Amino acid sequence: MTTEMTMPRRNAGAGGVRLRAAIAAAFVLARLKPGRLRRVLAGCARGARPASYAETLEVFEAVVTSSRRCAGRYGCLPRSVAVALACRMSGVWPEWCAGVRAAPPFSPHAWVQAGGRTVGEQAEPADLRPLMVVAAAAAAGEGVRDEHGGGDDRGGSGQAA
Repeated sequence: MTTEMTMPRRNAGAGGVRLRAAIAAAFVLARLKPGRLRRVLAGCARGARPASYAETLEVFEAVVTSSRRCAGRYGCLPRSVAVALACRMSGVWPEWCAGVRAAPPFSPHAWVQAGGRTVGEQAEPADLRPLMVVAAAAAAGEGVRDEHGGGDDRGGSGQAA
């Protein structure tokens, strides 16, 4: 067996650097309070076209391949932010969602969706309840939905598990 057959090939080009930058930024942004994170992501989404499911899935797979922390069980918030940011670097934006799992185990969760489908999630879409959604938007204020009025900066660590 050759090395190419046993080891996955890493992208050492600009896409690899951009992906790592998106992942690093996601870990910084994941520490923000929920309302502030939503506003930052809404600013990033401004002017982007909606991402297709295939585009988003390709970026999702690259993120979980590149970062063990994003691939882990408790990496949903930085993973979802990293996928959204990496997609934005290509001019597209998936819907970024933060909410709760509505089926056991009940817990906070963050994910991305495109084409009306969740991307890379094991949970059924009916089992996820979004509380905040940031979609592609052409102008300020468009594309942000705060499902339950919790869009202020009070309380919370900004972490979803």
